Amino acid sequence: MRVHRSRSGPARHFRRPTATVAAILLTLLALLCGTVGTATAAGPAATPGKDAPEPTHPGQDWAGSQVAKHEGGTGAPVAPSVQASVEGVDVSGHQGNVAWSTLWNSGVKFAYVKATESTSYINPYFAQQYNGSYNVGMIRGAYHFALPNTSSGAAQANYFVDHGGGWSKDGKTLPGALDMEYNPYGATCYGMSATALVNWMKDWFATYKARTGRDAVIYTSTNWWKQCTGNYAGFGSINPLWIPRYGSSVGELPAGWGFHTIWQYTSTGPTVGDHNLFNGAYDRLQALANG
Repeated sequence: MRVHRSRSGPARHFRRPTATVAAILLTLLALLCGTVGTATAAGPAATPGKDAPEPTHPGQDWAGSQVAKHEGGTGAPVAPSVQASVEGVDVSGHQGNVAWSTLWNSGVKFAYVKATESTSYINPYFAQQYNGSYNVGMIRGAYHFALPNTSSGAAQANYFVDHGGGWSKDGKTLPGALDMEYNPYGATCYGMSATALVNWMKDWFATYKARTGRDAVIYTSTNWWKQCTGNYAGFGSINPLWIPRYGSSVGELPAGWGFHTIWQYTSTGPTVGDHNLFNGAYDRLQALANG
């Protein structure tokens, strides 16, 4: 006996009302719109530690460029009366190719060369200046011009080491130097608190030491240091001080340092302008290079 099955009955169990389907679609659409709306409102995520743009005129920023602008003293150099000292210079990209033989023959025995600024600038004349000073017999080192408001201390220390700021125990390479001075692009203290600036430097120094095994030199003026770090004294027993002061004496030192290691005593010296004196005899300069 054949059993007749209904084709319409079971089908009704699987058919969803049009209103229900429309409701589901509207719900999904609302969820999608809400997700998109949230992403748009939040905008792009901020990059930690990068609040200011990269430098626009790094070729004009060198050790003491802002010190001279803010503190003066750019006249004819006064011959310092220092007995146990060694003559040196510091140079950067704005000087181009440097006449190293002329400087050597005039008695210059060491040099610091700007390597980097922030995490975007490399001195285009670095090879000629860094290798050229070494080739004539000088003890030389590299320095980094800091912009603490563009990226972290660790990022800038790594960039420096990766682009010429390393160290080797060859008797002719000084530890790297960190140039902390007046901001050439805005607020004197980079819009940062004294604590934030000190912590930034701690980050830079720790990273540099981890990469090279050396404690870096710090370049800074007493006036800037007082204004921007609250005259912090914590680096004095660790980091050698390279201080600018254009006159007949080194003057007051920042807190924490009982003596200076290098004195930038003029910005208008012969051949390259910036001239320095190492505070000690030549064998002490060699000792600083050897670590």
